[in-house]
Amino acid sequence: MKKITLIFLIVLGSLFFNSCKPDNDENIVLDESPYLLEYMGFPTPNIPQDNSLTNQGVQLGRMLFYEKELSRDGSQSCASCHNQANAFSDTIRFSTGVQGLEGKRQAMSIFNLAWHSNEFFWDGRAHLLRDQALLPIQDELEMDETLENVISKLDEIQIYKDQFIRAFGSSEITAEKIALALEQFMLSIVSNQSKYDNFKRGLVELTPSEERGRILFQTEFNQFFPDESGADCAHCHGGINFENDQYMNNGLDTDAEFIDLGRAEVTLNASDNAKFKVPSLRNIAVTPPYMHDGRFSSLEEVIEHYNSGIHQSSTVDNALLNTMSTGLMLTTQDKQDLINFLHTLTDPQFLENEAYQNPF
Repeated sequence: MKKITLIFLIVLGSLFFNSCKPDNDENIVLDESPYLLEYMGFPTPNIPQDNSLTNQGVQLGRMLFYEKELSRDGSQSCASCHNQANAFSDTIRFSTGVQGLEGKRQAMSIFNLAWHSNEFFWDGRAHLLRDQALLPIQDELEMDETLENVISKLDEIQIYKDQFIRAFGSSEITAEKIALALEQFMLSIVSNQSKYDNFKRGLVELTPSEERGRILFQTEFNQFFPDESGADCAHCHGGINFENDQYMNNGLDTDAEFIDLGRAEVTLNASDNAKFKVPSLRNIAVTPPYMHDGRFSSLEEVIEHYNSGIHQSSTVDNALLNTMSTGLMLTTQDKQDLINFLHTLTDPQFLENEAYQNPF
């Protein structure tokens, strides 16, 4: 009886030991099953032909997005400055990196990048999303780490070696694979379930104030017919993503006040001085502060800037210059209606989508 009991315990212990061991490489294989990107109501997305979305690739990118080992001291991840509850942006003016140093621009939101067609970052210095993915890791103001060290650290974590096999067919970890995985995850992030989207689908109605705001938003400015004049927001914030993929100077400063030259730092062309990428207005109510330098803390301040605060400069957009003599002539009610409409662009489902949350 004792012999049988001993054998049973040995077998049980062996099973327990084996269940706790990491998966062997031989038991893990490449899984190229495609990721189903849901984008109801949007046109076909712009997915790179050499980096199709797969379930395992997106999952690896999601793991890396929340992985703090990508930073020098293991204290920060991409998600540290791109919080899902704030549309993957930051609510402080300038995010603080691992050395306690502040960045010089406000963290941009991350969503609907599959419909983005004109470089990345406020100044467009990254041509592809995969290029953008690696730069914050190496930036001394942000994660301040080398790609070599990142690879070395990830190579010591079995779950990553396993996931790289599932996503790319090999446990070899490279900077290129990290970039491609992060690109896949960020391309999978979609926001298209706001109240406005459901209004367009005929599922809900806007309140009278929201509807007045929508009309003001889309109607062009006309100084000669004030009663018919609108806020002309769609001039820069149009289309499905409420942006135009352009770099523009929106009249924040005069030439003498230019501190950050924006796009010109990339193109080295003075005609691009103080021009920055036009951001999407989707989820704008949950992404303060506003502008590339976070100078405005509220939507009220933003609207007042366009209503009466445009500064003339050599590169300011002509459509904004045309409003300077009279301003947009918005009443107090107009401003509130616009804000109420902008709130309809918030997508609660996106902000809480489990597919984008920390996988650990």
